Order: sequence, then structure tokens, then C-alpha cells
Amino acid sequence: MQNLTLTWQTAGGAAVVLHGGAYAAARVRKPGVSALLREAGTLLALFALWQLVGHLSVMSADHALDRAGWIHRTEQEIGLPDEASWQAAVTPYPVAVRLANYYYAVMHFAVMLGVLLWVFLRHRERYAWVRNTVVITTAVCLLVQFVPVAPPRMLPESGFVDVAAEYGQSVYGGAVGGVVVADQLSAMPSVHVAWCVLAAVAVVRVSRSPFRWLVLLHPVLTVAVVVVTANHFWADGIVAVAILLFAYAVLALAARRRGRTSAETETRPRTAAEDRPTGGRPKDDRPQQVT
Repeated sequence: MQNLTLTWQTAGGAAVVLHGGAYAAARVRKPGVSALLREAGTLLALFALWQLVGHLSVMSADHALDRAGWIHRTEQEIGLPDEASWQAAVTPYPVAVRLANYYYAVMHFAVMLGVLLWVFLRHRERYAWVRNTVVITTAVCLLVQFVPVAPPRMLPESGFVDVAAEYGQSVYGGAVGGVVVADQLSAMPSVHVAWCVLAAVAVVRVSRSPFRWLVLLHPVLTVAVVVVTANHFWADGIVAVAILLFAYAVLALAARRRGRTSAETETRPRTAAEDRPTGGRPKDDRPQQVT
């Protein structure tokens, strides 16, 4: 039996079904089930959009390698460490390479989904902030990815090696685990880096556990892994973090505007219509005479 491939059409259809289920659950007064289905549908719709971007582009993919080469040369000109040298320092150690490939393929989704589920179940009041950050950040990353950029591993002339392909662990060129079809020319910006930093910030801000700071290991490991596996340049991660900061700024501005609107509503004088009782007669504030 052939493995099921989760294409953007399949993911989009499943998202519609989940939103329909959320509506039905709300009609039968199951708010918890409705919220869970709605959020799952929203994330699946975002995933479908990510898959769709892998098939569309506003520019020819023929120059994706040229753009990657330009990024690498520019990084060297401004003094950033050469990613190829970092990779070369790890490739003599097969166990480390295999672990890096595994971390790249699995932890990207696993940690992000785990954080979202944890916040949804344990800190519902903060969930909207985390989810909206994911949506805005990913959406902007996807807009940038409409311009194809090849990853470093496609530049062997610059000293890079596709270690995932060498070890049979590549998530590209087919389905990941028989389910996800990954795109190879969406290296800029790095959603891996954006999500790992986002997840770490969410845990540090939402949790009150003294162990919450351990989550900072995730972005450190992710950045090291995407470089060692030659899946991203430093620039890919830098742009991703800039987009994440933009998302935080948008949410902060929106929260400030909501707060200002609430304050204005609370302080504005009440109108006569608002003071009128439900029966329709004007409210009489004069003291009543007792007879």
C-alpha cells in the first residue's frame, strides 16, 4: 500500500473539515471541542499554505542557486563565519551528523506543536498570543519564500556537503515519513529558526517553572543543526528572527490599540439612550417623594 502524502490539497481539505467540525461542536454547545478543532484546522490551513508555496513562485527557480551563491559571498564579505567550515568540523563524526539530520527533520514540528498544545491546554489565556505570533511569522516567511533560494547543501563548489542525502536521512525529494512533501528552494528565510526562537520565547514568558530556561537549548541546537546540515545560511536565520520581531511588534501595537479603545469606551460620558431603562422610559434621577 502506498504511503499517504499530505499535499497542500489534502491539508487544505482536512482544515475545512476541522473547521466544519468546530462549527458543529459549537452548535451542540461543546466549546472545548470546538476550540480544539478550530485551532487544529487553522494550523493545518497554515501548513497547506506552506506546501502551496513550495509549488509556486513569483520568480524563476533557475536563479535559486545564483541567489544562494550571492548570499554566501555577501556573508563572507561582511565577516560572518563560513558555514562550510562549521560543517567540515562535524562531518568526521558520523553519530553527530546523524543526530543533526534527525533533529532537523523531527524537532522542528514536534517542539512547535508540543508548545502550542501545552499552552492551549494549560494556559488558554495566553494561547491567542502564541498562535497569532506563529501565524504572522509563518505567513511573512512564506511571502518571502515565493522568491526561490537554494540551501547551502546545493553549493558543493563552495565546500558544502548534503550530509542528509549521504546518510539516507534527507527529508527532500519525497515525503517525510511518507506524509509531508518538503520544498527544497525555500531556504530564505529559515522557518526552522523562526519557530525555534518563537517556541523558546513562548515557554519563557508563559511558564513560571525555574526549569523553563532549559528551552533555550532548542534554538541553540536548531541554529547549529541547520548550519551543520547545510540547510540554511546565517542570513536565513537572521531574516527569520527579524520577521519574528516584526510579528511581536504588530501584536504589541494591536494590543495597545485595543487597550486605548477600551479606555476611551470606559471614560466617555454615557448618552441619554444608554441611561434609558429597558422599558423605554427616560431615567428619572430625581429623588422620589415618599407618601
